Amino acid sequence: MSTVEERKSLVEQDLVRALVREQHPDLAELELREVEGGWDNQQWRLGAELAVRLPRTERAPALLRTEQKWLPVLAERLPLPTPVPVRVGEPSALFGHTWTIARWVEGEPADREPIARADDAEVLAAFLRALHRNAPADAPINPTRSAPLAEMRSAPTKPLEIIADEPHAEAAREVLDEAVAAPAWHGPPTWLHGDLHPANVIVRAGSLAGVIDFGEMCAGDPATDLSAAWILLPEGSALRFFDAYGDVDEATLARARGWAVLRALGLISIGRNGRLGLPGGKPTWEPAGRVALERAVCQ
Repeated sequence: MSTVEERKSLVEQDLVRALVREQHPDLAELELREVEGGWDNQQWRLGAELAVRLPRTERAPALLRTEQKWLPVLAERLPLPTPVPVRVGEPSALFGHTWTIARWVEGEPADREPIARADDAEVLAAFLRALHRNAPADAPINPTRSAPLAEMRSAPTKPLEIIADEPHAEAAREVLDEAVAAPAWHGPPTWLHGDLHPANVIVRAGSLAGVIDFGEMCAGDPATDLSAAWILLPEGSALRFFDAYGDVDEATLARARGWAVLRALGLISIGRNGRLGLPGGKPTWEPAGRVALERAVCQ
């Protein structure tokens, strides 16, 4: 970290300390230290069991509000640790947006420490079975997660440009075409995590140990989340996952593979930006995306 970055970090940490002291003074003396990573939010560890999350993008406050409202409702039935909000920070003169104090989920994101255990297929399947229950009428609707792939006919083709000259390009196009052509989900909208990719799951000793970043949670087609079979799990684990999850028809399987390809292409794009030093890039996402793409088009 450069001297300028160190000074900026110290300023931000002083702000976080002041916010906690202002609104949650009983927690103000806990150790505070910045956590590397994050997309819409920046995190700081607060003591051993908590984390402070501050929004850093325009859309982030709305995502935090979604987590604050809905994750405590769902977390009790989920079989993996999640960053359940325990305190809410409100806009103030110090900081003009909401912020959250949440449970810390111990481990490393899977873009840095991939899931290595094949039996995590059952762990992930159990988590998604518990999550994928009928969503209430007032559940959030996400414009890019709740919408059927068939209604995004132009969108799936553009991400393919990033691999246009690569060996998997044609296979990826075929998977997307099959996904778009597959019958839409006709069941009731279910709860979705909405953003299951390697940076949003936690790993300890090679095993899936938690799921984080629920800001995109919404109601929709479970195929959106079922794409995680290829995005997150080791090679050869997808069939084991679907056997454990149960009751997935061919159309849902096709849509899930399509979502997996889209997620993988997004990871590759953001990762490449990181490799090239461009704003918003995450270098660890590119290799994770390439492995996921190969799994999605070859298995």
